[in-house]
Amino acid sequence: MTAQRIHDTVAEDFSRVNDLIIQRLASDVPMVEKIAQYIIESGGKRLRPLLVLLASQAAGYSKEDHLKLAAVIEFLHTATLLHDDVVDTSDMRRGRSTANAKWGNAPSVLVGDFLYARAFEMMVELESLPIMNVLSRATAVIAEGEVMQLMNVKNPDLTEDQYMAVIHNKTAMLFEASSHTGALLAGANPEQESALKNYGKHLGLAFQLVDDVLDYQGDAETMGKNVGDDLAEGKTTLPLIYAMATSNEEERQLIRQAIRRGGLDDLPRVLEIVTASGAIEYTMTKAREQATTACDLLACLPASPYRDALELLTEVAVARVS
Repeated sequence: MTAQRIHDTVAEDFSRVNDLIIQRLASDVPMVEKIAQYIIESGGKRLRPLLVLLASQAAGYSKEDHLKLAAVIEFLHTATLLHDDVVDTSDMRRGRSTANAKWGNAPSVLVGDFLYARAFEMMVELESLPIMNVLSRATAVIAEGEVMQLMNVKNPDLTEDQYMAVIHNKTAMLFEASSHTGALLAGANPEQESALKNYGKHLGLAFQLVDDVLDYQGDAETMGKNVGDDLAEGKTTLPLIYAMATSNEEERQLIRQAIRRGGLDDLPRVLEIVTASGAIEYTMTKAREQATTACDLLACLPASPYRDALELLTEVAVARVS
């Protein structure tokens, strides 16, 4: 219900962003349009464009360009998803077949490229070098995050600091860019600009930490992915890092082997160890700390329904774990 209240704050804008997205997906090449529409339609909660709408208006923006900026952010996000699924050889996302499972890797990569190009085309239309600067840098950082994650697949020696760097680049960076560019569009003062930028970063970290918890105790219905997907891909996330640090030698070796092997043969035992070690509570504590930090940063903004919605988002971030 809380999530609905957040969406209600910008419901009309949100609908106009969706219309703009569909309009700007138009292509003379039918397959480009078909794949792009497919992935956009399966687009989940659209949190990042939501952040643009809320952050810009919380900082006092009242014109129309926040709609275009929100669409740009959604195109950038969708392009990363298309490429991600190819890199991860995923065949399911949010309960639907991925584009690469449906059409193959090559079209998925190329349509991802098309979406990046369309995003930068629209970005130029905003005629703001500061916004272009933030978004072009964010795009590079996200790509670096993907490479960092790839380099660490099946690596059980990943430290907590290294893990935080990966999730900052891979996930939190686009949250940060969404709220930061919203502030820039609104001409926010330096204090508010900094607060909104860091709000996005900490909110993004909270979301990713919770996602990594859900991989060990969620369900496919609510998540659109299966419990143990990260383990199956050999991804070392914070619940595993903490469990390895606090368990006995035999349990530690079992987790290390499971990460190195990938697959789900050891999942039941790994789940037991992760649960018994307190890793879920530890990771959730970290997520709540990030969400609280994000919420506290909003104090410098004037009171408004948009600021209230941003505060509620920090609650939603951590409320997904029962």
